This record gives sequence, C-alpha cells and structure tokens, in this order.
Amino acid sequence: MEDLRLCDSEYRFMCLVWEMTPVRSGDLVKAAHERLAWKKSTTYTVIKKLAERGFLRNEDALVTALVPKEECQAAETDYFMERTFEGSLPKFVAAFLGNRKISDKEAAEIKAMIDTHKE
Repeated sequence: MEDLRLCDSEYRFMCLVWEMTPVRSGDLVKAAHERLAWKKSTTYTVIKKLAERGFLRNEDALVTALVPKEECQAAETDYFMERTFEGSLPKFVAAFLGNRKISDKEAAEIKAMIDTHKE
C-alpha cells in the first residue's frame, strides 16, 4: 500500500479501530456515535472505504486494523515535512522551536535521538 495518509475524520476513526481492534462492527458503530457523533450509515461507509484502501479488514462483522498507527503517523510526517519544509529537518526544528527555550535535559534527549539516527 503506497498512500498511508488519512484525512482528519478517517484518522479519528482509525484511532478508534487501533484502540479497539479487533472489534465487532456493531461495537464500533456505538463507539463512533459516542466519540465522533457519527451515524450508523457513516460508520459503515467509512469502514467499507478504509477496507477497500487496505487500512482495515471487515470480515464476519469483525473489524481489524491492517496498518499500524505508527506507519500512518510516519507517512503523514514525511508528507508534512516534504510539503511544508522541502524535506529539511533543520528547517522543521527551527520552525518548531521558534523563540522557545529548551532545558538542558530536553537538549540531551534530542541529541541522543539524533545520535541514534545518524548515518
């Protein structure tokens, strides 16, 4: 599956699926109604759409996530970085920090993350 990006409403719905998987479709309809204020028909439409795109499986009224949340988050992050900062991590960090100051502890944690991801 190439495109792992989800629109906002699909992402919120998939968060329910990731939290509850595997889940009976009827229970998912109830959860979507309670948390997202969705109608039954909306929930089943989105289940069908996301199943066709390979994000989940709906078999015998049991809905199971097929794509991990972390993979979707990584794809969205890559898209955001490319679109907004031409793929530049330094530009992203500069924009993220802005005028904020970080503690020595935060700086050490960030440096440790960078060190583990160096080529």
